[in-house]
Amino acid sequence: MISGHEAKKVLEQRIPMLMNNVKVLSSSSSLLITKSANEWINEAKSKPIPNMLFGQLWFEGEVCILYASSNVGKSILAVQIADSISSGRSVFPLKMESQPQSVLYFDFELSAKQFENRYSNNYTDHHFFDERFYRVEIDHEAEMPQSSDFNKVINDSIEAEIRRTGSKVLIVDNITYLKNETEKSKDAIPLMKHLKKLKSKYGLSILALAHSPKRDQSRPINRNDLGGSAMLMNFCDSSFAIGESNRDKSYRYVKQIKSRNCDHIYGSDNVLVYEVQKPSNFVHFHFVDNSDEYNHLVTQTYQEKEERNQRIFDLKKEEWTNVKIAKEVGLSEGAVRKILKKSND
Repeated sequence: MISGHEAKKVLEQRIPMLMNNVKVLSSSSSLLITKSANEWINEAKSKPIPNMLFGQLWFEGEVCILYASSNVGKSILAVQIADSISSGRSVFPLKMESQPQSVLYFDFELSAKQFENRYSNNYTDHHFFDERFYRVEIDHEAEMPQSSDFNKVINDSIEAEIRRTGSKVLIVDNITYLKNETEKSKDAIPLMKHLKKLKSKYGLSILALAHSPKRDQSRPINRNDLGGSAMLMNFCDSSFAIGESNRDKSYRYVKQIKSRNCDHIYGSDNVLVYEVQKPSNFVHFHFVDNSDEYNHLVTQTYQEKEERNQRIFDLKKEEWTNVKIAKEVGLSEGAVRKILKKSND
């Protein structure tokens, strides 16, 4: 037997070793990777520079969100982008720098017959897509496993198709089928985490289409127009939106909302204006020009502006914050502040 003094001495000698073991365990189970800034850069040098898939709006390796109101043309443009990537033909005037490659287009919007109608001349003279363009839809006759979560089954099925085809480009039309109620922030987080997980696991480029709630067409499109905006926008790498033009009912404009790989090129002062055309068997966005977004917004009448301003004053009396008022009336917080200040002068 050893004395209490000797036992204490042995324990004191072993404590540093035990602490080292704890540190090793903590490090090996960590979710974080720490390297010097120079190590990160040297490691990144060996990786290829991302190519443009849809000009400066979407690069390889990005999770990108395209959003717009209903019936504006999200699916039309998305199919055109998929056709561009699979065939190697760019959507003018935007560049497509990658080699032609396979695209998985998950179509949760149109039926096969509706898709045929859109890409044919009255169901004849069909447009011929490149064989690398894979369209996927839900098999409504398939049996749903008992007690299964629909969203999990969809997500697992998407992953299975990625493995089967080896595709690196994924377009999801639209993300409301991946998670329920994407306009609620609690559902937006797991949705974007799942997309980013797929991106990292398979080296994907993902374009996710999303609906925008009805918006005031007299004001510029902004990131708050995306349903579940705060969370969805935080998790994506890039985003662009489609707006209706007040200039012509067939005109649409494309606006860059978020970018991490390049400068903000197609903002409010330089939106891309397109005309939706179907000269024969391929409905598409035909480039018209670059323009200021304000040229395409609905102009409010004097009475409408007065009614809006009165609404702002009333809400302020109810002690609403300027940020909350701005969201309610479709203006920026700065614009609301100016209107309130002007009324007090």
